[in-house]
Order: sequence, then C-alpha cells, then structure tokens
Amino acid sequence: MVSLEESRSNSSRFPLAKSYQYHSSVSSKTQRHIGRSMRTIRSNFFQDDSSSCSFTEKSTCLSENLTDSVVDLRLGELASRNNKSLKSSPGEEDFLDLSQAFSDFSACSSDISGELQRLATLPSPECVQKSNISGEVEPETEPEPCTGFLQRESFSTEIIESISPEDLQPTVKICIDGLQSQSVAVKRSAAAKLRLLAKNRADNRVLIAESGAVPVLVPLLRCSDPWTQEHAVTALLNLSLHEDNKMLITNAGAVKSLIYVLKTGTETSKQNAACALLSLALVEENKSSIGASGAIPPLVSLLLNGSSRGKKDALTTLYKLCSVRQNKERAVSAGAVKPLVELVAEQGNGMAEKAMVVLNSLAGIQEGKDAIVEEGGIAALVEAIEDGSVKGKEFAVLTLLQLCVDSIRNRGFLVREGGIPPLVALSQTGSVRAKHKAETLLRYLRESRQEASTSSS
Repeated sequence: MVSLEESRSNSSRFPLAKSYQYHSSVSSKTQRHIGRSMRTIRSNFFQDDSSSCSFTEKSTCLSENLTDSVVDLRLGELASRNNKSLKSSPGEEDFLDLSQAFSDFSACSSDISGELQRLATLPSPECVQKSNISGEVEPETEPEPCTGFLQRESFSTEIIESISPEDLQPTVKICIDGLQSQSVAVKRSAAAKLRLLAKNRADNRVLIAESGAVPVLVPLLRCSDPWTQEHAVTALLNLSLHEDNKMLITNAGAVKSLIYVLKTGTETSKQNAACALLSLALVEENKSSIGASGAIPPLVSLLLNGSSRGKKDALTTLYKLCSVRQNKERAVSAGAVKPLVELVAEQGNGMAEKAMVVLNSLAGIQEGKDAIVEEGGIAALVEAIEDGSVKGKEFAVLTLLQLCVDSIRNRGFLVREGGIPPLVALSQTGSVRAKHKAETLLRYLRESRQEASTSSS
C-alpha cells in the first residue's frame, strides 16, 4: 500500500510527466481509460505535477485455471520445450517463466465435447428431434443401417474398458471399415466409437493409428454432416496425444482440413480443431507450416467470437504457434492484439493472465509493440499492475518493460497513463520477480527524465 506522502515523494522524482507528449500517429484508443476512475484521477494528478491518489493492491488468486480446457497435453514436458525455444527481451530467464501460465492444461481431458451420454446413445428411430450442442434443433437423423458393433445402442467408457486386447483389433477394423461406408450414419457411428476408443487409453491410440484410421478420418473433417465432422476432429485430437501419431496425422494432410473445421465447424468442433493444431504444434517443425497454412486468422476469430472455452483454446494455440517469429507477424496482421488487450482489461474473466502472456510474445517484434500501444495496451497493463493477481502483476510489468526498454516514446505513454504509483507500489510489495522488474522499469523512467532535463537545459 502506498501512502499519500510516499506518492508525493515518488512523484517529485518523476517531474517529467508533462514533458511527454503523445505522438500524433497514435490512435485515440491509446488515450482511452479502460479501467477504473482511480487510475484516471491519478494520471491527471501526475500530469499536473501534483500528488497522486493512494493505490490499493488487490493480490487475488488466479480466478480460473485451465483444467476445463480441451487437451490432455503433458505441458510439464511442453514447458521444458518452450524453455529451449522461447526468446524474449529483456531478461530471457524471466520470459521463460511465462510458459508456466499455460501449464494448467496438463490435467485436462482429451475429449472435451463432453456429452458422453450423447455419444454413447446412437440415434433411435423414435427420436424425431434432438438439440445439438449450441441449442439449435437438429433434424431427425436416419436410423443407423448397420449391424453388430456399430448398431450397438450403448457404447460407454465401461464398454471400452471391458474390451479385451484380443477383441480390440477386430473392433477397430469394424470402425475403420465403417468410416469408408457410403452411409453417413455409419460413418458418424464409426467415428464416434473411434473417438471414444482413443479417449483415455494410450495403447488404443497406438493400435487405432497403426490400423490405418488416420487417412480415412482426415477426409471426414470436410464432411457436410456436422456431427460426423465433430466426431472425426475429436478422434484425431485424441489420437494426436500419442507422440508418434503427430507426424502421421500431419503427413496425412490434416492441417488444412483442421483449419477448415476451425472456419466451418460447430463450436465444439472449432475448439477441438484448435486443440488438435496445438497438439501437432508440439512438434517444432510443424509450427511454421501450421501458420503458413492459414491457421492464425481463424484462431483469432475464435478468440473474438468463441465461447469461454473456445477463447482459452485459441489463446493457448496462438501462444504455442507464436514462438515462431513469422507467426507473430501473422497474428498481428490478423488483428490478434485488439481482443488480447480487451481480455487483459477484463480482469476476473480467468483469461487476463493468459492474454498477457500472448501479448508479451507479440511484443517480441516491433509490429507487435506498435499494435499493443495503438490498441491501448499500456493503459490495460497499468490496470493489471494495480488490480490484477500476483501472477498478473508480474506478466504486466514484464510486458511493459519489453514495450519501454528501447522506446522513450512508450515510456512517456506509460507516465501519462499514471503508471508510476502502481509501479512504485509493486517495487515495494510485489513478488521478488515483480519487484525487480518494477525497479528496472522505474530506473528507465528516471533515465528518460534526466535525458529530458539535459536536452532542455
């Protein structure tokens, strides 16, 4: 907590506020006050070289982790891979720590479309209508015209677990043959069953892939029947969780078809397509090809228009892809910065911290820095330092430091947005890393003041 006297004392150390002027090319969005009136009042005081308001630090816990997201990825391993590839400035070791913001995915289910009961119960002739996942009414589906296994009306996790190893291979073969049927209903049933068979058991994922399921699942990603498409994309997602299957899926031409699902599928299909791309992007050489194939714009669209879960899945996939410079450029060009800044400003939505991590990645290129400033990112980050969680404060000051380290202009914007009091408070009461970065940023601001004083004398 910063007292009024402390704020006055600190303000006397930074009399440069009025000397900074916004560049004429900066959009009026930069000057908007995204958050609360306290920062606006404080900013006005600083522009008058007067005292600042006191500041209340709200160190809240992360309101929502990512354990409800889609992929059962072992991001403990992912974090170590990121540590080898992620490069940022200043203080590379600090930005390596940002990858931990997404490590909550390690406990997630592989098959999120949920509704196992819907999957376990196949369409019955008596069912005239049923609701799909978005709440719309689905027309009556044709009765499944197949016999034996694919006609079974109950196919749950218990049945999966009861299938003996010797029976599994013929079971998988029946499903793969069903994927090539002329009947949409048979294809739908076969894809749904492979989806469940690949959901929890690693040995099933190996057997299904070795049996040749991938090349016949990939064409179903472009199926006009939305449920068949959903089952196919989720089956491929589940199969991709086995390391050796990733390149098999990529080499089968799945990337462009997954992007097609991102553009055309149901909400659940889009979420699972995003996560399948994330899973494939764990192979380093796939990142560039996924970006070059056009994945970034539909991921940004999911970030803008998706459900809460869809936004989280888009955030995570963008984060992974944007460890490659070309994908950072693609993300900025696709308009990713604006929704990211908006998520940062919406404290308490469970996504602000993750959005800051992706923003930090995009701030690694000049185009990203410029877009963040243009979209009012400095104001949003100042609010995060004031009102965010402990981790959120760390991410915010790291990103501000990256924006300001080589830019006197951005330092001026930071002062004009009332950033000094919360930075001073963070340097006194934050975590060890946050204190250090806040002190470093304050030192840059002092240097700018001294340079401004020297040039004016």
